[in-house]
Amino acid sequence: MATLYLVGTPIGNLADITYRAVDILRSVDLIACEDTRVTKKLCAHYDIQAPLKSYHDHNKEQQTDYLIEQLQQDVSIALVSDAGLPLISDPGYELVVAARANEIRVETVPGPNAGLTALMASGLPSFTYTFLGFLPRKEKQKLDILEQRMFEDSTLIIYESPHRVKETLKTIQKVDETRKVSLGRELTKKFEQIVTGEIGELLNQLNENRIPTKGEFVIVIEGAIAEEDTSWFEDMSIQAHVDYYINENMKPKAAIKQVAEMRHMKTGEVYDIYHEVSNN
Repeated sequence: MATLYLVGTPIGNLADITYRAVDILRSVDLIACEDTRVTKKLCAHYDIQAPLKSYHDHNKEQQTDYLIEQLQQDVSIALVSDAGLPLISDPGYELVVAARANEIRVETVPGPNAGLTALMASGLPSFTYTFLGFLPRKEKQKLDILEQRMFEDSTLIIYESPHRVKETLKTIQKVDETRKVSLGRELTKKFEQIVTGEIGELLNQLNENRIPTKGEFVIVIEGAIAEEDTSWFEDMSIQAHVDYYINENMKPKAAIKQVAEMRHMKTGEVYDIYHEVSNN
C-alpha cells in the first residue's frame, strides 16, 4: 500500500514551505485539498503537477472511502489544508483514523501553524498553552467555554473570522476585562499585525480601524494567574513562620525577608516581632 502524507503548507507567505514538503507534493500521485483553487496557486508557484482532489467538511465521508481505496491500490496521496497543518482546525481527522484502521502508513511533513506563530510574537506566556481552534458561534456556548477555560493557568489560542472578532472579544471581556489579549492577523504576509493589550484597548483599535477587520485572526488570551496559597501559614505565628524557613537552612535575615513578602508586611516589622523588639 502507498503512504498518506500530511503536508504542512504556508499560512500566507508562499516561501514558508520546506524543501521536503515540495518534494513530497511533486512525487505523490494525488493531492487531497480543501479548496482546489487555493492549492492550485501553491502548485503553480512550485511547479507541482499532481492532480487535485477536493476534500472538505461537506464531502469528507464520501471522499474518505474513495481515498482509502486509492491508497490500498498503491496510489500515494498528500493531504493539505488551505493554509497551515492538516487536521488542526481543518479536515483530515476521519481520513487519518481510517488509514490507521486499514494499516496504511501515515507520514507527517511539518510546516507552519498560525496559532503558534501568533503565540511566539504575542509577548504572552508560551510555556503552557491550550489550542481551542474556532469557538462556537452562539454567544451562550462561547461564553460557557471561555468561563471554564479562562480560569485555567494556560495561555489560550483561538481562531476567529474577521466578521466575529469584535463579538468574541466582547465575550472575553465579560469573563475578565483586565486580561491581556493579543490579536494576530495577516500572519507572515506584507501587512502582518500583532497587537497585545487589554481587551478594551483592542476593541477601540478595531472600532477606529487601527486594526482592520481583514484576514483571519488568531486571538491569544493570557492564562489565569494562580492565587498564592497562604492557607498553610495563616495559623502560624510570625516567629514560627520565620523558624520554619530557618529550619529549611535559610539564613535568619533571608527568612525574615521571605516571611515579610508572603505576609505583605515590612521587613523591619517582621524583624521587630521575631526578635521581640519593643517600640517603646
